[in-house]
Amino acid sequence: MDLMRHPELADRLAAAYGLGSLRGRARRRFEAQARRSPMLRALAIAWQERFAAMTELQREEQPGANVWKRIRLELDRERDGETLAAQRTAPTHRWRWAAAAGAFATVVGVVTSSALWSQLQATPEIRYVAVLADDRSAPSVLVTFDPKHNTLTLKRVGGFDEGQEKSLQLWALPPSGAPRSLGVLPQGAVARLAAVEGQVREVPALAISLEPKGGVPGDRGPTGPVLFKGALLPTS
Repeated sequence: MDLMRHPELADRLAAAYGLGSLRGRARRRFEAQARRSPMLRALAIAWQERFAAMTELQREEQPGANVWKRIRLELDRERDGETLAAQRTAPTHRWRWAAAAGAFATVVGVVTSSALWSQLQATPEIRYVAVLADDRSAPSVLVTFDPKHNTLTLKRVGGFDEGQEKSLQLWALPPSGAPRSLGVLPQGAVARLAAVEGQVREVPALAISLEPKGGVPGDRGPTGPVLFKGALLPTS
């Protein structure tokens, strides 16, 4: 089955793949299709980026000292009565352990759920995604657009280095007319450029060219070689 003919299913499977919950034969089938489909591959990468962003934003949260004290007392009590529990009240013993574990899970769930809500509020909303590849079809730059924060995020996944005397410049390739500059990439693994949705909506593709240091005027189009290009795809 061609997953891209079923966008909702493709998005759910890509999310499960990015989360790591897609396993076994289902995961292998998804990977086989992703190798043949750049669009499906882009969806999976977008979800991986989304989950990675949530991890980066997470604050370290620890249960309070009283919680740990109660758990320690419960465990000590269970250890002291281990022999008697094994001989006479094994079901009760297991129940107590389950109750202690359940109480701990509840506390941790309450602590982390509030942190997770804060993360979700701050997590970028990925509306568009593109995988820009070189002339050998090797993925080089992952591009995502977040309309909530009006930000294009570009993550280098290849090893290209433009050096100190050159700059990489991002271009929107509209259906007709000249390319439009979306900004010059600073050096580094991740770059963020300000953009509004009107600049990327209905743009079928993006490209990156190698330009003189600082880039070139955006109304003239690329002057240097186009190194990477790829389709810009909506995530829904």
